[in-house]
Amino acid sequence: MEDQWFGVGACDNRLLTTAALGEETLASASSSSDSDTGGASPPPRKKHRASAAEGAGEPGASTGTVGLSAVVLGLATSHPPGPPAIHINRTIVNNISSNIMQANGAGQGQDPELSCLSSAQNGESSSAGGAHSNGLISSTDNGNTVSTNNGASAGVASGTSAASASGSEVGLTMKKKKRLSQSEEDVIRLIGQHLHGLGLNQTVDLLMQESGCRLEHPAATKFRNHVMEGEWDKAESDLNELKALMHSPSAIVRMKFLLLQQKYLEYLEDGKVLEALQVLRGELTPLKYNTERIHVLSGYLMCSHAEDLRAKAEWEGKGAGSRCRLLDKLQTYLPPSVMLPPRRLQTLLRQAVELQRDRCLYHNTKLDSNLDSVSLLLDHVCSRKQFPCYTQQILTEHCNEVWFCKFSNDGMKLATGSKDTTVIIWQVDTDTHQLKLLKTLEGHAYGVSYLAWSPDDTYLIACGPDDCSELWLWNVQTGELRTKMSQSHEDSLTSVAWNPDAKRFVTGGQRGQFYQCDLDGNLLDSWEGVRVQCLWCLSDGRTVLASDTHQRIRGYNFEDLTDRNIVQEDHPIMSFTVSKNGRLALLNVATQGVHLWDLQDRVLVRKYQGVTQGFYTIHSCFGGHNEDFIASGSEDHKVYIWHKRSELPIAELTGHTRTVNCVSWNPALPGLMASASDDGTVRIWGPAPFLDSQDLEGLNENCCSMDS
Repeated sequence: MEDQWFGVGACDNRLLTTAALGEETLASASSSSDSDTGGASPPPRKKHRASAAEGAGEPGASTGTVGLSAVVLGLATSHPPGPPAIHINRTIVNNISSNIMQANGAGQGQDPELSCLSSAQNGESSSAGGAHSNGLISSTDNGNTVSTNNGASAGVASGTSAASASGSEVGLTMKKKKRLSQSEEDVIRLIGQHLHGLGLNQTVDLLMQESGCRLEHPAATKFRNHVMEGEWDKAESDLNELKALMHSPSAIVRMKFLLLQQKYLEYLEDGKVLEALQVLRGELTPLKYNTERIHVLSGYLMCSHAEDLRAKAEWEGKGAGSRCRLLDKLQTYLPPSVMLPPRRLQTLLRQAVELQRDRCLYHNTKLDSNLDSVSLLLDHVCSRKQFPCYTQQILTEHCNEVWFCKFSNDGMKLATGSKDTTVIIWQVDTDTHQLKLLKTLEGHAYGVSYLAWSPDDTYLIACGPDDCSELWLWNVQTGELRTKMSQSHEDSLTSVAWNPDAKRFVTGGQRGQFYQCDLDGNLLDSWEGVRVQCLWCLSDGRTVLASDTHQRIRGYNFEDLTDRNIVQEDHPIMSFTVSKNGRLALLNVATQGVHLWDLQDRVLVRKYQGVTQGFYTIHSCFGGHNEDFIASGSEDHKVYIWHKRSELPIAELTGHTRTVNCVSWNPALPGLMASASDDGTVRIWGPAPFLDSQDLEGLNENCCSMDS
């Protein structure tokens, strides 16, 4: 019977993988078949030919497992019931198994990984105790593969299951072989550095091991450890190894200088003066680098105690803190492929947050670089309801056109000038942002068309319209008129600007007067022949900017009596104002609107759209945190607001019924703005009166809204 069995097996291709079935499997199959069919032979099954992808690469080398199972079951049940199950000679089975493996190309210089895949394709487990794709756990018993599930014996997997297992194994192998892109490696390194900073070192090790990445070069790791442990000789030796990895090997001298400086200071703090002196003379000086710093270091030898040393050297002392800062400095000389810049992930996140804030059209709060103050899970969006777009208060105490308004430099007061000949000083409530009348300054016979606060907010100067030859200098605190200046009845003093020292001011008008005076109105200097439309003193204390009737802004120096052209427009410049840093000038140009100029480069930066500007004098202003916004009145009764970078307005404020002559943004409270109009009112603008929690977070409304 055994000879008959093997004779059939030798003739049929379906026995190619019979050796993979142990005698226990055959016995199980025989027993199962007898019990299920009552000894009758099952109907013959079709032989399934495996695809070329499942074979070993040669035609006819692969066979379907189902066909093999049919032969096994058929032969096992063809003899009469009763005799014991067939027993296979184990040696013969092993020999046949070996021949089959050779026929399939296994073990003949084939790649071990492919051999493993080939075994899996033939229904064999690639490793003892491994898990198949079907979820069963395979184990090996005396060289025979057995599949078990809860202790129950199961038949050989079908061809479909074998193909599924093969695809899973190939996919897994390909996944393992996939190389990470450079950006993916960078992200993994950044995450690893951040986790390392949190003290999650085991997590970092696992991340690097699983990803196959390297947090930093081994030489850099060794260097870092030696610096943090204060092993300066070893750290200096590490520099020789790092030299080959650097883009600029000459930087080694600078790195060595920083190391030796730390070494020198730590010796001094420990009271080891002789050792410190040896470092200074024998190691630092021979470098011939930064001799000026070496002279400073030598002076620390005279420090009597450690506290004195730390104070004079502006050094926090020996320890992890100062060594971490030393490493931060040293890293700047190493390429990021060798050692990442310190806290690189936090830096990138902070830059992303700042960029989002910078692009947010309504962002009007102080920039906080602390990442804890923002959510990294959402994009930054500010609501228009947080912006000063809503009327909070209407001041109606003036009885005629209001020509000018200006907040004090500290933001606590507002001055308004009117055609009704009065100046009203308003007090700002810092809690409610409501304004109440503080003082009324009277006696300006021609009306008040311009106001200027002194840098310390002690004084306020008031000027009149074109036909006014007088100027009033008021003490705001006492309400007393300190000076009423008039050089000539033919003068026209329509504009004024304070010198930064708060002791002098310049004034002028369109009739050719241009004076510099003291607080008592005494004439200090004059410039003849300049028809002044508007004035501004720069922070250098020497240069005065003046727009004139030649459609230009020129710079005048009263000390050396020189002047130069800065801005040239094609139309009359009705008014202008300058940013706090003195770099930008905002011009209201007749029939053109609002223009932004760069005073340093002397170029036109931007023309803002929307505003209606004829030949009335309209005053615009910078405003908001960092002066990121621009606001201007308009002859169409509106207030226009632009982001400094955008030519289109982000808000158009309605409410006035006649021309809006002037707008002033509170320098201390960026959510507060005032506008003065020919309708006789002053409007105070602020955020929406009622804000819910989402509005406060600035997340409920898109920044591009143009609602008014």
